Amino acid sequence: MPSGSAAHAVIITGASSGIGRALAIEFGRRGRPVGLLARREPELAEVAAAIARAGGKAAWAAVDVTDAASVQVAVQRLEAELGPAAIMVANAGGSFEPKADEPLAPAARRTFELNFMGMLHAFDAVLPGMKARSEGTIVAVSSLAGWRGLPFGGTYSAVKAAMRTCMESLRVQLRPRGIAAVNIDPGFVRTPMTEKNRFPMPFLMEADEAARIMATGILAGRSQVDFPFLLALVMRIVRLMPNWVYDRVIRLAF
Repeated sequence: MPSGSAAHAVIITGASSGIGRALAIEFGRRGRPVGLLARREPELAEVAAAIARAGGKAAWAAVDVTDAASVQVAVQRLEAELGPAAIMVANAGGSFEPKADEPLAPAARRTFELNFMGMLHAFDAVLPGMKARSEGTIVAVSSLAGWRGLPFGGTYSAVKAAMRTCMESLRVQLRPRGIAAVNIDPGFVRTPMTEKNRFPMPFLMEADEAARIMATGILAGRSQVDFPFLLALVMRIVRLMPNWVYDRVIRLAF
């Protein structure tokens, strides 16, 4: 399904750093007006300047994606400046895993509020306009980590699995309205978030390379984008493992 006119905007949450920043610059290079959403104003201004240096057009608004009303206002501002959103990329995310002997629920609540509810708030801000125009694309940046529960990453694996499942439902639900739903499952990408990891990260890739793969998949109308290929292949095999095999293998890795 086409991703709207090239004159229509791409809006990206979590656009101040990491994958979101790289994806914003990539879309700017491809001639798309880009709307930037994140909490940190100085970083957003720097990303907008980088897009301008690459010959693109960008606007930004500082917002916390866990605040639904603020997201609505911010998206309206960006659309007023850049034009209707053809693509909304829900990229804002993070992980708040409980430390040893801490209760599970508080960290899980924070993780779901940022990743899952932040995604839905972003979609709610653009879907009425997309439905009225009978075109548009909503994109969730999930993770290969959602394909199977990982030790010491249970809330992150759970929220990414929830995002993936939700996008499967929305893909079928919105298709008759002319709206595409794209789920993206990256592997390990070098970002400020992954720099904190203290375990091996196989097939680690740079954010710029990840952004090129993502932008190409979105504009090509793919419903699912998994990368890198070899890690996605490994995870497909891992998903099929019986629990007793998975448990033994994963203990060796962690």
